[in-house]
Amino acid sequence: MSNVVVVGTGYWGKNLVRNFSELEALYGVCDTDLSTLERMKSSYPGIKLFSSFTEALSNNEVDAVVIAAPAELHYQLAKEALMAGKDVFCEKPLSLQTEEARELVELAEEKKRILMVGHLLEYHSAILKLKELIDSGELGKVNYIYSSRLNLGKIRREENILWSFAPHDISVILLLLGEMPVSVSAHGGNYLHHEIADITVTNLSFKSGVKSHIFVSWLHPYKEQKLIVIGDKKMAVFDDVDKEDKLLLYPHRIDWVDRIPVPQKEDAQRVDFKMGEPLKTECLHFLACLKTRSSQEPMERRALPS
Repeated sequence: MSNVVVVGTGYWGKNLVRNFSELEALYGVCDTDLSTLERMKSSYPGIKLFSSFTEALSNNEVDAVVIAAPAELHYQLAKEALMAGKDVFCEKPLSLQTEEARELVELAEEKKRILMVGHLLEYHSAILKLKELIDSGELGKVNYIYSSRLNLGKIRREENILWSFAPHDISVILLLLGEMPVSVSAHGGNYLHHEIADITVTNLSFKSGVKSHIFVSWLHPYKEQKLIVIGDKKMAVFDDVDKEDKLLLYPHRIDWVDRIPVPQKEDAQRVDFKMGEPLKTECLHFLACLKTRSSQEPMERRALPS
């Protein structure tokens, strides 16, 4: 088993610490907050504590680093880790500049290191079930996908709402369709800070004819996380906020009467699947990549039991 050090143990990092500990791969944690390190030590006796990233990288027993620091630090930390010969799991976004992200990919290839970006929803059981339904033709030809990720906060000052929220939806849409867009446009509004967008709408067009729209905001009166897929046979709704009916199918259809489209509505059908913890599956994927030295997806993600 590889020895992993989690860098940044705050809001999200603590969840990565827990999972890698449960998977018996947690070697240590790195954080500049000494009180946080002490709390980690009491919760996970026996792990190594690093207050310096350089110190963690210089430790020959460390095989990989997991970066959960603020977004503006991702590029520099990932670059230093790759240069030190460590494998890297980095929470999204990999960088706030596309040129820097490309540089990291090229550096990982040059150093023959694993570089993985955390896209949690790609490991969500409902999303994998939805992909299965699309691939099997259950929904028919996909016409368009609409996604919304809305809430009041968490408001950031390092990156705008597009970089903070939308990567989740973009990664899922690319996973479901299995193709890259031929055109992308994004429009936003700045209300709390003149240089940071609080709301954005992104449009993606694909060669297959599919259109996709992504609406994200941290200035919204209630929490909403929905992905809607419109096919010519059925429509699907993934609602990550709903605890019971996370994935529903609507067998609505359009009949043509006297050359006029007439909608025929049907009741929603609940789709059952076995729910696991997406983050644990994602961590397992990273550890599998470290073992095989390959980016091939393991069975935990490709074929979750439904």
